[in-house]
Amino acid sequence: MPAFDANVAHADCADIAVIDFETTGLSPTMGDRATEVAIVLLRSGQVVGRFQSLMNAGVRIPPFIESFTGITNAMVAAAPPAAQVMAEAARFVGRAPLVAHNAAFDRRFWQAELARLGDAAPPAADAPFACTLLLARRLYPQAPSHKLGAMAALHGLAPTGRAHRALADAEMAAALLARIQADLCERFSLPEAGHALLMQAQACQRQALPVVMRRAVQAA
Repeated sequence: MPAFDANVAHADCADIAVIDFETTGLSPTMGDRATEVAIVLLRSGQVVGRFQSLMNAGVRIPPFIESFTGITNAMVAAAPPAAQVMAEAARFVGRAPLVAHNAAFDRRFWQAELARLGDAAPPAADAPFACTLLLARRLYPQAPSHKLGAMAALHGLAPTGRAHRALADAEMAAALLARIQADLCERFSLPEAGHALLMQAQACQRQALPVVMRRAVQAA
């Protein structure tokens, strides 16, 4: 069954939901499906809830993906159906906006898996995504790599478990997000760095970031 660890039944509008998927491949348009999802809820930079589950989408995992993630066909065969897991994940997210590292990847699977629910697809399917990969490129251009593991090493973030498992990666992305928010606030004298500001920051060119942040301060 899905694993919950939360002080709230689901996210509210003050939360940010950091999400990570493990999958059978790179794209749902090519028939790939999710095998695991994890969500970490942040409120004011603090973790207030977690959701994690393997899921059975009825699609076999290629051997190299089994080796890469450690998620086997036997594990997903015993997991709850994908539709059940995704419905519960959407309820857990509630109204919260989403964040992921390399969000374009996770957004594709979030939307594709929820679309399979048909008329039961929740409003969360259209939740906006901020991307810690794009934000890291804006804030830390000196880094030789902006992959999640490289960012964790750069900032000395504590290990969260095996890489390429959904909860460990979601926990790491959440820690990176908290660091990004703190650095934005310190660097640009911001009172806070909420999801809307993160979306503005990732959408601008790196050189334009100071101007965009100054405008945000003036509009606050």
